[in-house]
This record gives sequence, structure tokens and C-alpha cells, in this order.
Amino acid sequence: MAVEYGQHYRGYRRTSENVAIERLAKGLGWLSIGLGVFEVIAPERAGKLIGMSDGNGKNTLLRVYGLREIVTGIGILSGRRQADWLWGRVAGDMVDLVTLGAAMSSSDSRRDRVGMATAAVLGVTALDVYCGRKLTGSPSKGGRAGIARTIIINRSPREVYSFWRDIENLPTFVDQLEFVRKDSERLSHWRARVPTGASVEWDSEIIQDQANSLIVWQSLAGSDIDNSGSVRFERATGGRGTLVTVEMEYTLPGGALGADIARLFGTDPGQQVEKALRRLKQVLETGGIVKSDASIHRGARMHPAQPPQYRYRGRRSVVQVPRGACIS
Repeated sequence: MAVEYGQHYRGYRRTSENVAIERLAKGLGWLSIGLGVFEVIAPERAGKLIGMSDGNGKNTLLRVYGLREIVTGIGILSGRRQADWLWGRVAGDMVDLVTLGAAMSSSDSRRDRVGMATAAVLGVTALDVYCGRKLTGSPSKGGRAGIARTIIINRSPREVYSFWRDIENLPTFVDQLEFVRKDSERLSHWRARVPTGASVEWDSEIIQDQANSLIVWQSLAGSDIDNSGSVRFERATGGRGTLVTVEMEYTLPGGALGADIARLFGTDPGQQVEKALRRLKQVLETGGIVKSDASIHRGARMHPAQPPQYRYRGRRSVVQVPRGACIS
């Protein structure tokens, strides 16, 4: 039975929550930069605003804190490892709270302002923790985790959709996938490898398919991984190609199988999705994935990166690997 866009299915809620989280992360990034610039260029004024006394080294301390905020903000806005940068902000918030606690105990400080500054930092810390946890998406056994990532690919929505919809193409840019077998227009069988050398398998069904726009899927009963999600293809502004948005949720079983699947996704599942999207971008824009020879031939020494024998031909891809080579 088809599921309309926005409805609930198998526990997956297709809403704008994940997009809102990423917007919140960007907002916190800009907040970091703004606060950091203020502390660097006007430390004396910043100190008075939060009620700190004019002790020796205050301006230098605030400038150091400002540089930390700027670096963290740039890291968040870069879109790479956002969760790690958010947790870096949390660590910085703890340092700020310790500093404000020391200022509160000083007789020369404006305690009313220090108290307001402390309340503000506590509020921002709560936002940082909330956003960091959402972006990390780290699952617990038996718990459900969510991931949302986007990328712009310089190809039309029709081209990107067509390449993705031919699901047997997916292992060409998703490292962990050994194969995807298309059983029908909507049903398919998947197998992925985990670091221990074992494999996990599942059956999947496409439950909504809007040409050149949206694909929604869910795993079937009895699968090793209970997962569901969607990928959207939207025309990017300014004629820059296609905005691809992947959202997915999965549940880990308990026991050894759950531990193996946790290793499959790694400590930051979002990173795995980001890597796959970057590889997809390379395939569609350049016709191949650039790898060093050492990444293609096991045991080889490192060499300058060279594209492997890979060609993208419209909706079909052709992979040619030297005999005996193993792509890692």
C-alpha cells in the first residue's frame, strides 16, 4: 500500500524535523562566529556586558574564548562532522560556566549581570546538547536512530533520480554494500559487509515513488536491519543542479548481530551517509570515484590518487577492476 508523503509508516515519521535540526546547527554556528568576533575585537566591552571584573588577563582570556567560538562556528557551518563541532561547543560552554562561576564569587563583579550571562549560557548549552544528540544519531541496541544529510549535485533531478532509482547502482557509491538485487519494480534484496567480515542482509520495498522527485522505502519483516527512509531530488536554486536529501531511520537488534550492525554504521552514522553522497556526486559529475592505487590494491604502497576504471553511462554504470584487485 502506498504511503502518502508526510504520513507515518513503520515508525518512520517523514517531517521537516531533521531539516530543522540542521538549520538549528547552522544558527548555533553563526551565533558562535558572532559572539567570537565580538569577544576578539571588543573584549573589554564584552566583559562589562557579562559583569566580569577588570582583573588582569581578562581581555586576553576573552579573546582566546572568542577565537575558540569562531573556529567552532566555522566548523559547524562547513557541514562536515557537525555533531563533533557541536559537542566541541558543549565543552566550550562548560568552560564558560566555570569562568562565570569564578566571576560570581568575585566581589568586584556585577553579580546580576553574571547571573543573567550564566542563565543565557545554560540555555545555549541545552540547545547545543539537543542539537548534538540529534545530529550524532548514535543508536543503542533496540533503539531507533535517525539520519538526515543533503548535498548538491551538478546534474538535473531527472539524471540523479534515474541513477538512484536503478538501485543496482547503489553499491558503486555506498562502500558497505556488497550488492543490491532488484527482484521487482518495488522489491529488492540487499547485503552489506561489516568490519568483522560478516554480512547482514535485508529485503526492502519502495512504498512511494514520484518520478524525478521522491523515493520512499522500508525494510520488510525478517530483515537483519529494520530501516526506512526517503531520498528527495529538488532543483537547486541558481541552476546549480539538484539538491539531494537523504533521511533514514534504523533499529539495531540486540546481541552479536546488533553489535556487528553498529560497527557497520560506525560511531557517526551521518558520516557514512555524507561519504556516500560525496561519492555519488563524484560519479555523476566526473564519471568516477578518485582513489589512490593503495586503496584499490590491498597491500600496495600509497600512490597519487588516480581514477579507477569506472564509467558512468546515463542510467547504467560500468565498473572494471583489474583481476585480483579488491576495492576497499
